[in-house]
Amino acid sequence: MNETNLSGGLEALVQQRPDAVKRVFVKTYGCQMNVYDSQRMTDALAADGYVATDTPDDADLVLLNTCHIREKAAEKVYSELGRIRRIKAERAKAGRETLIGVAGCVAQAEGEEIMRRAPAVDIVIGPQTYHRLPDAVRRARAGNRVLETDYALEDKFEHLPQLREASVRGRGVTAFLTVQEGCDKFCTFCVVPYTRGSEVSRPVAQIVAEAERLAHAGVREITLLGQNVNAWHGEGPGGRRWGLGELLFRLAEIPGIARLRYTTSHPRDMDDGLIAAHRDLDVLMPYLHLPIQSGSDRILKAMNRRHTADDYMRLIDRIRAARPDIALSGDFIVGFPGETDDDFEDTLRIVRDVTFVQAFSFKYSPRPGTPGADMEFHVDEGVKSERLQRLQALLTEQQGDFAAGLVGRLTNVLIEKPGRSHGQWVGRSPWLMPVILDEKPGEIGDIVDVRIMRTGANSLFAQAV
Repeated sequence: MNETNLSGGLEALVQQRPDAVKRVFVKTYGCQMNVYDSQRMTDALAADGYVATDTPDDADLVLLNTCHIREKAAEKVYSELGRIRRIKAERAKAGRETLIGVAGCVAQAEGEEIMRRAPAVDIVIGPQTYHRLPDAVRRARAGNRVLETDYALEDKFEHLPQLREASVRGRGVTAFLTVQEGCDKFCTFCVVPYTRGSEVSRPVAQIVAEAERLAHAGVREITLLGQNVNAWHGEGPGGRRWGLGELLFRLAEIPGIARLRYTTSHPRDMDDGLIAAHRDLDVLMPYLHLPIQSGSDRILKAMNRRHTADDYMRLIDRIRAARPDIALSGDFIVGFPGETDDDFEDTLRIVRDVTFVQAFSFKYSPRPGTPGADMEFHVDEGVKSERLQRLQALLTEQQGDFAAGLVGRLTNVLIEKPGRSHGQWVGRSPWLMPVILDEKPGEIGDIVDVRIMRTGANSLFAQAV
């Protein structure tokens, strides 16, 4: 039976015999890579007869794919587990078994503690061992509690099942594609090197094959993912290592792929080849997420970022010389240990100098096990809040100015889906901002020319040209 027929057969079985199939519900926290991992875990379980459901209430398997970046991440997981435990108990009364699994970075960092504190959890599995998930589920169904957080020597990308075209159809015309995982930078505020491991790059052949399957399933825009995506150096034909710029040129050749993006980047890995891709590839969108975290050299050194504010500014100048219309997004942390008023003013200064169309900004929160958590001179929470408010006000002003500057401009959008109001359609701009159209200018997946007419709170309104 081919993949499409397998999918159709499962759907028919669900309709005819609702109790004859197993359902899996996956709740995803955090980054785009977790979104990608959740989809691949669902695909892996499909071979064992699981179909996805959008509610935990009728699920035979509930998976929480967790994120450990933000404060109190573990507490949120335990709170959610309490709710799911009650669902598990109610289903047990009706003679239906429900397995509970915790995946992702909280699982990796606190696996044994989860098993101790949450007896209802059947499976704890870390990001490096997702290829073992189907076996872990089978063991759990046999009555064993399973803890899989040891780093696998095998390549995770090799062991995940091939992306099934049938599983892609219906997800939309945009897709994530992981090319790199892990990080070797060891920023002192970050848990990623401890939960995701060292940097691993996926081989060129695997990436191209998956991108071709996505294109064949109707995907028009692909976003390449990695914790440090521009550090990707995958093995190409003949064993030679490629850089991300060269990979983007190769993916641009795939019929059907009209747009490419990548995230998240580190300034130290932005090389000449990648900048050349921004200059020469029209399909590479003029939008770049390039975190700096702080504008203070003293704080950047304490964060172990291994670049200065001036290094960042000179890099921005090179990128804008290659692609003058590029829009920049960033990450900022305020209140890192030892941050003074002058350090924070340096951050405001670099925001004014660069101008960002989008940004993620947070108060520093200590992550257990990271060097930052053990540093002296932690900043008072009230000071952090006041600084964050000032920073976000400036970033919001810049975002509004950018959107206002687009009014009257001609651009193109990728039609994604119907809008909330009758007759409206939603498209995606080159800068990731949603664009609302009052009439259908084409089919989903088409890229159409529009004129921006006005701005909304978080979107643009346009008319087809």
